[in-house]
Amino acid sequence: MNAVILISVISVGSSSVYATSRTLVSLAEQNLAPKICGYVDRSGRPLVAIMITNAFGLISFIAASGKQSEVFTWLLSISGLSSIFTWLSICVAHLRFRRALSVQGRTTDELAFVSQTGIIGSWFGVILNVLVLIAEFWLAIFPLGDKPNAKGFFEAYLGFVILIVFYIGHKIWRKNWILFIRSKDIDIDSGRKETDLEALKRELEEEKL
Repeated sequence: MNAVILISVISVGSSSVYATSRTLVSLAEQNLAPKICGYVDRSGRPLVAIMITNAFGLISFIAASGKQSEVFTWLLSISGLSSIFTWLSICVAHLRFRRALSVQGRTTDELAFVSQTGIIGSWFGVILNVLVLIAEFWLAIFPLGDKPNAKGFFEAYLGFVILIVFYIGHKIWRKNWILFIRSKDIDIDSGRKETDLEALKRELEEEKL
């Protein structure tokens, strides 16, 4: 059993280092992270990004500390809401993309893949995630079985504070203070992968048979 657990931990760690380091490289290539993070050696290894990722892995040694539960609580508060914000942004991005298509006189026929639930699914996702954030905010202010306190608030809602800090930091870094882009001005072509739509549709139809 110990061997199985060890192999599983190593597997998760390896995949996490791989995914995170490549994400850092991608961000660096888009000028969204320091350029040094995009360094790749002759063998195709993003060494700087891997070292940065592994450095954060050293946090795991806190498990040997006497305050491991307190540290875990704060780490959880940092990452706890990240999934909610991520899915909320995905749903909003999809809604804005579909709106931009419509305003610019284009249709989903030119897309290789279309959401099965359409914009209804994205609206459902937005509403659900917003309700979760509201509920979490309420519990952060008025925790169950306890009096309102600053520590309890940040333990529950620190992720939102970090999101705001990173958002403002990004604006300062890129010197871009545009807060909203009108649907008719949204660029929906840059970065798109060229695909033979007709061939792809035939392939999908054949898979259904």
